[in-house]
Amino acid sequence: MERFERTEILFGKENMSKLYNAHILLVGVGGVGGYTCEMLARAGVGKITIVDYDVVSKTNINRQIIALSNTVGMPKVDVMKQRVLEINPNCTVVSYNKKFDQDFAEELFKTKFNFVIDAIDDLENKVILVKEAKKRNVEIISAMGAGNRTGVPSFKIADVYKTHTDGLAKKFRKMLRDEGIENLTVAFSEEKPQVVGRNFEEKVIGSTSYSPAMCGCTISAYVINKIIEA
Repeated sequence: MERFERTEILFGKENMSKLYNAHILLVGVGGVGGYTCEMLARAGVGKITIVDYDVVSKTNINRQIIALSNTVGMPKVDVMKQRVLEINPNCTVVSYNKKFDQDFAEELFKTKFNFVIDAIDDLENKVILVKEAKKRNVEIISAMGAGNRTGVPSFKIADVYKTHTDGLAKKFRKMLRDEGIENLTVAFSEEKPQVVGRNFEEKVIGSTSYSPAMCGCTISAYVINKIIEA
């Protein structure tokens, strides 16, 4: 297909076929998840299931690829689905405009996925997603913190128990350990987060246009390479 000609030069036809036949579950299509989904679509992934219960807000415009003046107020999964189909009309996009939780997990995992991507903000539901994926022996990667960072992004892929400099990962590690989960691949930043301005008063997480994007690109690159190596 002409739209993926440049990608095929690098990956070859066989690997492009692997991507086209892959079905990826992505939970959360905000700052990190939106860019992850974009990169998967542009790489030629053939089927993507997206889950998010939120709507686009004006405060998303500084960092979320789906956030534009004309998408404010729209369900994020609807905007993301339309964007993916404009990139690749042959991609099958299954969207769920609902919150991921334990009850929904049972329904969602009736479908077989090649890979699961966790871009959820809520730690409790992140743990649930990890548990459900591991119970079914489906590979999963989780996004750690991408907010409160202003430097040149330095996201790394590592086991969650080898992460550092990330408060979210620290809490996540404890919760996973309590659940008996011994390993988990994550994308995390080596940059020490900033604690400035309104964070003290309102606990609002500051964000840049580029840090969530780079985290999403790092995750998508990892997943794409894992699929073609299989």
